[in-house]
Amino acid sequence: MYKVDINCDMGESFGAYRMGTDEEILPFVTSANIACGFHAGDPSIMKKTVAAALAHGVAIGAHPGLPDLAGFGRRNLDLTSEEAYDIVVYQVGALYGFVKAAGGKMQHVKPHGALYNMAAKNRALSDAIAQAVYDVNPELVLFGLSGSELVKAGQAVGLRIAHEVFADRTYQVDGSLTSRREANALITDTNEAVEQVIRMVKEGAVRSVQGQDVAIQADTVCIHGDGAHALAFARSIRQLLGQADIAVQSII
Repeated sequence: MYKVDINCDMGESFGAYRMGTDEEILPFVTSANIACGFHAGDPSIMKKTVAAALAHGVAIGAHPGLPDLAGFGRRNLDLTSEEAYDIVVYQVGALYGFVKAAGGKMQHVKPHGALYNMAAKNRALSDAIAQAVYDVNPELVLFGLSGSELVKAGQAVGLRIAHEVFADRTYQVDGSLTSRREANALITDTNEAVEQVIRMVKEGAVRSVQGQDVAIQADTVCIHGDGAHALAFARSIRQLLGQADIAVQSII
């Protein structure tokens, strides 16, 4: 039987501001990427989200982003490798503390937003991120865009890696995600998104917006918890993957 992890970005509320439907979506995912306070989240939200993930038996990962609350970490910043290393160690270490305090164990690290997309193509940045994760805990799994420089850097430093694919995003012919600035970046039809995931898992391929197939490896699939129909989408994808004989389970 085929198998895949379903991960979702969570803990992205901040102070009085609420984002996402974490509690409702947790029953349908197997890994949670929890914001660490730079692009979203705060200490109280981190603690609450860790507790909720543990209560649902969902594997926990750190979701470090760029220090850009106003831009939700989706705007590129000109970081040095040293700065990238420092902000990843800082954020992973913060969530690591909350997980340990709650009696849990952290499974993975997945960079957020612009940091993730920059690292997908920039090997020096990826090396810094991978080294930071390794130095905090070499047993952590590094999530990165399938086939990207980030997963290559993780392998090179000795980390276990997970090739990530996206259910609701379109792809370019080079295997990168279509920029959110483009009108066709998001897939809003649930059936279309599920069909894309099933093909990525079973056939190792995805159709690019240019109409060409791109080879891809799907160890974990990301769904987003902040869309208008996020809960219905999470429920549907979990059910339909099961009907397609794809087992849903965490990486570890």
